[in-house]
Amino acid sequence: MFEQLAEAMARLSFVDTFNFCVFLAFTCCYTYQLFYVFVVLTRRAPKCTAERDHRFAVLIAARNEATVIGDLLCSIKAQNYPQDMIDVFVIADNCTDDTAAIARSEGAHVFTRFNKEKVGKGYALDHGLKSIWREFPDADHEAYFVFDADNVLDADYFREMNATFDNGAKASTSYRNSKNFDSNWISAGYGTWFLREAKFLNQARLTLNTSCAVSGTGFFISADILRAAGGWKWHLLTEDIEFSAASIIDGVRIAYCPTAILYDEQPTTFRDSWNQRFRWAKGFYQVFGRYSGRLARGIFTNPRGRRFACYDMLMTLAPGMLLSIIAITLNAIILVLGVTGIMSTGIAVMSSVSSIFFCLFNYIMFMFVFGVLTTFVEWNSIRATTARKIGSMFTFPFFMLTYIPIALVALVKKATWKPIKHSISVDVSEYSERTISA
Repeated sequence: MFEQLAEAMARLSFVDTFNFCVFLAFTCCYTYQLFYVFVVLTRRAPKCTAERDHRFAVLIAARNEATVIGDLLCSIKAQNYPQDMIDVFVIADNCTDDTAAIARSEGAHVFTRFNKEKVGKGYALDHGLKSIWREFPDADHEAYFVFDADNVLDADYFREMNATFDNGAKASTSYRNSKNFDSNWISAGYGTWFLREAKFLNQARLTLNTSCAVSGTGFFISADILRAAGGWKWHLLTEDIEFSAASIIDGVRIAYCPTAILYDEQPTTFRDSWNQRFRWAKGFYQVFGRYSGRLARGIFTNPRGRRFACYDMLMTLAPGMLLSIIAITLNAIILVLGVTGIMSTGIAVMSSVSSIFFCLFNYIMFMFVFGVLTTFVEWNSIRATTARKIGSMFTFPFFMLTYIPIALVALVKKATWKPIKHSISVDVSEYSERTISA
């Protein structure tokens, strides 16, 4: 009897100790992001002003984007910035529609690319850069902007980003909003996530003078960085995060411009959302595998002002979702062993049940709080009905919960680049009104 009790207590001790260690790890690693929230709510973001206008190039990698690319090009032509200081280049990448013709009709320079082996945005950007350097050797661009074809820009976008560049930024991201937040719970989930990233991550980093991270679209990189790299050399599935990690390791601070507003189209079907987020999850694993060691070393060896940026980037890449999956899986195994009678004690089983519930409940509540906070703080920036805004607070946690199976599948399944269809054309004039609180 005493031996059975001792065995039960040992099993309980292991389960509880493991779960406590997981909880402690999350607390120690990510509590600083709660401080980010405090920074944003109590301090205003620094404001930049420009002494002169700079010459920029725009890179747009587009694959069968005939429906939407015209809107982006029109919004660039509508900028409150000298048009002779902006050169637009479209890389029509493996297109089978009229993307190239539409881009040319809107005044853009177009490079066509057909390559079924090297597929992905990074390869298209590299092709575009090298084509510019070869065909326009005297263009003298000072920085290169990267947009997706489905984007639409606020009329002051370039003027605001120019101020950031003029103040010495070598790379900078911008405020990423959604043009179809109101479509359904999936697009609203994306929209809330990107608003949260802009407001409660990048704005806090800007205020604290540490490095931000570029995310997919709406950013610039100075010409000297790209020249030194010999082109766009970041070709993992998440080339934006790879660039961010590599830049932070090299001591390049990525800035953020909260007053430069970009509107992005979000997926509206779960299939497209799964494919996109599956690629992101796989890409994060790739970047973590390649750069985590150098980021970890940078926490201790980089100059003092860059150490926290390495830590922050490492936590961004760290597979925290994977740790949650491991914790839930281990507890589920113990639960199954108890139910089937393989494990005799009910104490450990009850501990596992409570731990699984605790894990999921806390994750949902954490995302709910962030969803509510983001929605209320950015209320006037969200282009949606009141009903959709309120509803998104409750659906956002479940949108984020779907990342669990995605992250699990990404561990074992190979990812390939699958294009996401964009179909929402908008009236560009509706996006010229400034609706942001910095």
